[in-house]
This record gives sequence, C-alpha cells and structure tokens, in this order.
Amino acid sequence: MSDSVNPFDNAENPFRVVVNDEGQHSLWPAFAAVPAGWTSVWGPGDRGEALEYITTNWTDIRPRSLVAQYA
Repeated sequence: MSDSVNPFDNAENPFRVVVNDEGQHSLWPAFAAVPAGWTSVWGPGDRGEALEYITTNWTDIRPRSLVAQYA
C-alpha cells in the first residue's frame, strides 16, 4: 500500500487554474506540465486561492458548445 498523497489533494503544493476550449476550469498542480488542450489562467499559488478563482470565474459549468446550441 502506498503512503503517497494525491497531488490534487495536497494543500501544501502550489496550484494553477487551467481552462480548456469549452471554458471548463480545473485545479492543476504547479509542478506538472499543463496538459494539451488546456491553458493556464491563474497561478501558481495557494490551493484555496485557486479554488476561489474557479468559484468566482466559472459560474456557468455548462460547456461552451452546449450553451451555443441554446443561444
């Protein structure tokens, strides 16, 4: 059994906020490369501040393509 901590749950590490083309936001460990198709929009910084950024800036969790279908 491993004693390692999931890097997404480790509040000791700095984080980024990344966004994809659909406008979906994600918390991302700062040490890891930003995955293809995602862009860093905040950080690196404190995990709590990153989550606050997501809460403030991602108010409609529907993908952009879905929103466009009903516009």
